Amino acid sequence: MSNSADSPPGPVRRSLRYPVRVLTAAVFALAGLIFVTSANTAKGTNIRTDSSLLKLSDLIQQRSEKNAGLEESAASVRGDIDALAQRDDGSTRAEDARLKALERAAGTAKLSGRAVSVTLDDAPPNATANPGYPDPQPNDLVIHQQDLQAVVNALWQGGAGGIEVMDQRLISTSAVRCVGNTLILQGRVYSPPYKITAVGDPGKLKQALDASPAIQNYLLYVKAYGLGWKVDERQAMTLPGYSGTVDLHYAEPVK
Repeated sequence: MSNSADSPPGPVRRSLRYPVRVLTAAVFALAGLIFVTSANTAKGTNIRTDSSLLKLSDLIQQRSEKNAGLEESAASVRGDIDALAQRDDGSTRAEDARLKALERAAGTAKLSGRAVSVTLDDAPPNATANPGYPDPQPNDLVIHQQDLQAVVNALWQGGAGGIEVMDQRLISTSAVRCVGNTLILQGRVYSPPYKITAVGDPGKLKQALDASPAIQNYLLYVKAYGLGWKVDERQAMTLPGYSGTVDLHYAEPVK
């Protein structure tokens, strides 16, 4: 006599194993797909240390070098244009004199004369506080944008005829900006020490530096933590003319 309760258990067990085997195969297939995808993504390298992933500082440095090359090319072309224009531009002597005066005022012509150079630098890597001063914070040991701007503003206030920061002449649209511990000036990147040179009366220039409250505040950090500060007087100095673009870039509203 046949009864479902008395039936052999074999077929029931085989029907349970089949879904388990299918699920196991699916898991292994998914794992294989993940391994293949990971290998294709990494391309045989360590993703965390892949040198192709450039840091922002590397990108800035590359753009700085590219801008320097473009500036040299632009200066060369501008020199050719000026040479052609000077052959016979049809202008009078008075007009030529006025043009040269405008070039000097704009900073596009060379400027020679007595000068003052100011050098600022970060504190030494192992800097500690001098007696009587609190322990320094990281921001106390580096040059900031406000320090460079204070020197530039003081030199203009002292009657500077022209100013050069590092190897670039400043004009009316120049912006002295710092990103991290680097200076970005007109598309190029510089690291400390920073040198600022101004052509003018050395006595008036140094007097303006001494009278600046912002510089006096910086000198407190020089005394406390050893930041760099050096003022040199030069009897003869020639600043280069600005050779970059003078086109203005500005934002426009989206219509």
